[in-house]
Amino acid sequence: MSDYTTFIKNIKNKTGIDLSLYKEAQMKRRLTSHYEKRGFRSFVDYYGALHNNKELLEEFLDRMTINVSEFYRNAQRWDVLEKKIFPKLLAGNRKLKIWSAACSTGEEPYSIAMLLSSLAPLRDISILATDLDLGVIKRAKVGLYSERALKEAPVSIKNKYFINEGSFYQVKDEIKRAVTFKQQNLFEDRYDTGFDLIVCRNVMIYFTEEAKNQIYMDFSKSLKPGGILFVGSTEQIFNPGKYGFESEDTFFYRKV
Repeated sequence: MSDYTTFIKNIKNKTGIDLSLYKEAQMKRRLTSHYEKRGFRSFVDYYGALHNNKELLEEFLDRMTINVSEFYRNAQRWDVLEKKIFPKLLAGNRKLKIWSAACSTGEEPYSIAMLLSSLAPLRDISILATDLDLGVIKRAKVGLYSERALKEAPVSIKNKYFINEGSFYQVKDEIKRAVTFKQQNLFEDRYDTGFDLIVCRNVMIYFTEEAKNQIYMDFSKSLKPGGILFVGSTEQIFNPGKYGFESEDTFFYRKV
C-alpha cells in the first residue's frame, strides 16, 4: 500500500472525508505542495502531525477544499437563470425551494437571492447553502467581500444589496436572512428532497467519474419533476438521460 493510499484511509477514518473520490493526480499534487511548504517530507510524516495537531488538521481541511468563487460568475449563465429558468419555475410555484451545493464563501447563494429578489418578494426566498468546509461557512455568514469578488456583479446589484466599507463590500442583512448555511458532505450526508433548483458549479471537475455519477444521481432524486440542476461552465453533462435529466439550456438540466 502506497503512502498516499494509507493517508487517504487514515483521513477517512479521522474525518469521514474520502479523498479517493477526488481526481488523484490533482489532489496528490495539491497536498504534496502543501505539506512540503510546511516542512514535512512524506504523507506518513504529514499525517502523524495532523493526527496530533488540531490547527494543522483544520488548515489541511481548508487546503483540501476548493474555495474560489465570485458573485455572478460567468454572467451570461445568470442572465439565462433570471430571464428563462426562474420565470418557468415561478409559474408553477411562488415559493421556490433552492439549494446551493458546495457554496464555498457564499457568493453563489447570495447571488441567487439577489437575482431572484427582482422576481419574488425577499420574504418568500429561502435558500439552503451547504459546504464541507466549516471555515468557509463562517466567512459566508459574515458576508464581507473584496472588490475582486464583485467584478461581474451588475452595478445596480452592488448599489442595492451591498454596503461599501472602504475596499470591502458587506452583504445587506435582508439578503443574508434569505440564505441558511450548514455543513454537508456530498458523499456521506443525506440530501433533502423536493428542490425546484439545485446549483452546483465548478466543483465537480475535481471528482472522479464514479463520484460524479453518484452525485448527479443523488441530485436527480432530490429535485422535483421539472426541477432544474445548474452546473458550471466546464461541467457539461453529455448523457443527461442517464440521470433522468434533459437539457433545458446550456449548463441547465431539467428533471423529467
